[in-house]
Parts: sequence; structure tokens; C-alpha cells
Amino acid sequence: MSTANLLRLILLAAIWGGSFLFMRIAAPVLGAAVLIEYRVLFAAIFLAVVGLFLKKSLDWKQHWKHYFILGLFNSALPFLMFAFAARTLSASVLAVLNATTPLWGTLIAAAWSRTMVSGKVLLGLLLGTCGVALLVGFDHVSSKPGAAIAIAAVLFASFNYGIASNYARQAKAVEPFANAHGSMWASALMVLPVVPFFPAPGEPTIGIMAAVIALAVLCSGVAYLIYFRLIQDVGPSSALTVTFLSPLFGILWGVLFLGETVGWYTFAGAAIVITGTVLVTGFRFRTRAA
Repeated sequence: MSTANLLRLILLAAIWGGSFLFMRIAAPVLGAAVLIEYRVLFAAIFLAVVGLFLKKSLDWKQHWKHYFILGLFNSALPFLMFAFAARTLSASVLAVLNATTPLWGTLIAAAWSRTMVSGKVLLGLLLGTCGVALLVGFDHVSSKPGAAIAIAAVLFASFNYGIASNYARQAKAVEPFANAHGSMWASALMVLPVVPFFPAPGEPTIGIMAAVIALAVLCSGVAYLIYFRLIQDVGPSSALTVTFLSPLFGILWGVLFLGETVGWYTFAGAAIVITGTVLVTGFRFRTRAA
């Protein structure tokens, strides 16, 4: 992996780790539905501008069903679940629980193809489960009212990411940028009808809206552009390392900007989850020449 791509990988992990920080800031004021409608709509507008500049079309008539399926499982549902959980859980806990996504993806892939998983994969799944149990069992946030539902929501969000990744592999080939752009518009259309039933509980300030714009443009729009560039340059396997790095940044931003308290169990839980993920995915930390 070249130095430039290594820097892109670290930058992407820092940006995606920051998404938990921005949700923690905005979700208690805007609520899940309003926050996520802002997020996907602003991200869609940003990507539309980029698409015009790059002269990339969506081919909406041909791929609209694909965009809606991908948008449902890769954006609308998981974003709503994370925003709902962000009202209760810390950014650190959100970041570590999100690292279970590859575990779900592997289980879904095995069920999809009707194949048995190996002993190594089973060990990885067991470690991932133990890491989550360690984290939520010792973290003081887990004792707050509604924490159990919030934790279940995050795990359900990660499960949906697993569905999305497996669907994307099986679906017809669509350009990566079009996948990001089209799925954001589809997500905006799907979340919009939910907004009237869950209005914002508070009035947004300039700081709250700044967090929303950062979440939409930086953590959705820019992050997708970096991610798809990495897939193009180094392949999906190497790009997967962002899953191992983003929890570390999620913990770091929560401590620095929100004053969150983390203990040994936070790092131990994250390490165990990441180790389980490595075993499940069969990922090997290798580098290659540029």
C-alpha cells in the first residue's frame, strides 16, 4: 500500500470515527428521524454537485430499485438506528459496536450461500460476542434507562450493513460512485415520511447544524469518495482495515471533545471484537508496493 493510500485509509477511519461524535452532539436535540433526513439529503446534494463536476450520471430509470434496496440497508435503517442509540450510548460504545459489522456480514454470507462456517470463523464470532459482552457489561452507560434497546439498535444497524454488503456483491454491477449517490437520494425519500411522526425534541443551534453538515458532507459524502478510491486502488480486502481503525478514532474523539470516560474494558472489548473480526474475515495485515 502506497503512502498516499495509507494516509487516505487513516483519514477515512478518522472521518468515520467522527460520525459517532457528531451523532452524539445532534441526536438528542434533533431526534433520529430529523437528523438522518438532514444527513442523507445533504449528502445526496453534495454528491450531486460532485457528480455534475465529474460528469457522472445515475441512470435512475434502470437502477432505481437497486438504489432503494441499497439505500434501505446501507443508509436509511442503520443511520436511523445509530441516531436513535446516540441519544443514550457514548460515542466510544457506538464505535466499538459498529466494528461487529464484518461479523454479521460473514454470517449472512454463509446463510446466503448455504455453506458451513469453519472452526476459525466460529472462534472469531465467539470472540466478537465476548468483546461486545465485556464492553456493555462494564461500561457505566449500559446501566442508563433505555441502554439495552439502544445496544440492540446498534447491533441491528450493523446487521443491516452486513445485508447491504452481501447484496452489493450479488447485485448487478453499478459504478461505486453511482451506488453512493443513488442510495443517498433513495434514503432521503424513504426517511422523509417518518419525519412528521418523530419531530425534533429541541431547537437546533448553529453548533448543532454544523455537526449535521459535518455528518452529511464529511462523514457520508467525502467518506464515500475516499472509500471507493481506496477500493479502486488497493482492493476491498485492504480497504476493510478501516473497520479496525475507526473504533479507535471513535473512542479518541469521544474522549477529546465530549469528555467521555473510557476504562480498560473499552480497549479490551475493542481489541477482542477486532481480533474476532480478523478471524472471521480471514484478513491478513499485508502491505504491497505502490
